[in-house]
Amino acid sequence: MKRILRRLALLHLGPRLFCIGVGIPLAALGLQGFLLPNGFIDGGMMGVSLLIAQIFRVPIWALILLTNAPFIALGFRQISKTFGVVTLTAIGGLAIMLSQFQLPVVTHDTLLAAVFGGVFLGAGVGLVIRGGGALDGTEILALYINRKAGFTIGDIILAINILIFSIAALTLNVEIALYSMLTYFSASKMVDFVIQGIEEYIGVTVISLHKNQEIKAMIISKLGRGVTLYKGGSGYGSKGHTQDFDIVFTVMTRLEIGKLKAEIELIDRRAFIVEHPIREIRGGVVKRRAHLMH
Repeated sequence: MKRILRRLALLHLGPRLFCIGVGIPLAALGLQGFLLPNGFIDGGMMGVSLLIAQIFRVPIWALILLTNAPFIALGFRQISKTFGVVTLTAIGGLAIMLSQFQLPVVTHDTLLAAVFGGVFLGAGVGLVIRGGGALDGTEILALYINRKAGFTIGDIILAINILIFSIAALTLNVEIALYSMLTYFSASKMVDFVIQGIEEYIGVTVISLHKNQEIKAMIISKLGRGVTLYKGGSGYGSKGHTQDFDIVFTVMTRLEIGKLKAEIELIDRRAFIVEHPIREIRGGVVKRRAHLMH
């Protein structure tokens, strides 16, 4: 039994190490190849580190360790020891790489540096998150404030970044602050892409007045996905006519949506279809994302 548990632990450890091992060099490339040579910053604690480095000429690797240290400790306490260890490993590894290696400058074009610096940095941050840790303490701080004060995590991160970019506009210049906002935008989008992948979950609600049972059977038998039926009713016309029917709800990846729509079209051309993105799901009969780490 112990051997089996050890093998399972190794199966989970391998993808974690892969994510961290690839994420750190990508983040370092984003910093040394694009952002630092052009004087741009990012959001979060990484942005604070870059901002201080620009103003006081302090080595970026030391600032990354110093600014994130309190949040690594907070992660140990508020989230889990495993998360804390992975985060400490990732941030420590990035600091070591920045201090010991000097990657080549890729471009001095301001637009390319802002966009692709964010892309590479975001890819590194996203991979570390998929590995079960973090390269930036902002999310840990936002989670802590959310539990204590009740503000949403998104609002907290937004407020922190507004403050960072406002300081950048005052201490550096407005142009650098604007380019840095572009860096933050591209980095955040890249983080979302790396975490969610192209197989983003989509919730699909299908309303068919007369063919809902056929649509339900098609989703289960042809597409191999689970469905949920809601009891619903419609109201229409000047006299408020109503009609009761079943509403079909299912969850699929974005890659499966085209097939679903084509099959529904064959059954009921007038079916009403509503789609909305879903951040994460647990359980049920859905196609699992091709995660590097489960």
